[in-house]
Amino acid sequence: MDAQELRRIADDCAVELPGADVEHRTGPDWDLYKVRGKVFMLMTDMPGRPVVILKADPDDAAALRERHPDITPGYHMDKRHWITVDGGGTVDERLARELVIDSYRLVVGGLPKSEQPVDPHAYGRQA
Repeated sequence: MDAQELRRIADDCAVELPGADVEHRTGPDWDLYKVRGKVFMLMTDMPGRPVVILKADPDDAAALRERHPDITPGYHMDKRHWITVDGGGTVDERLARELVIDSYRLVVGGLPKSEQPVDPHAYGRQA
């Protein structure tokens, strides 16, 4: 999928998540996706290409970067805890949606229990 399709899929997934909000910033252009005020996804343009930036477990992030050339360390973020996803041949719709939901769950899991809109250990997992 190309970068625009990746961004459309990530946006569609993110806005459906319980408690998710999107904030559009200009100059430079950044779209911040938050749950209870905490960022779980960003979209921006790196030089020459649009990207999606997501939170990831450090071990998962390393494995994803090894398996997928279109996944790199987080652009302008902590390189261990964030990944940058480019449109390309190694990221399909299913993986893109999984990465968005995993990022959301990680952020929700860091919220006080009283602020969690879902159970981060169960939400979005297949039974």
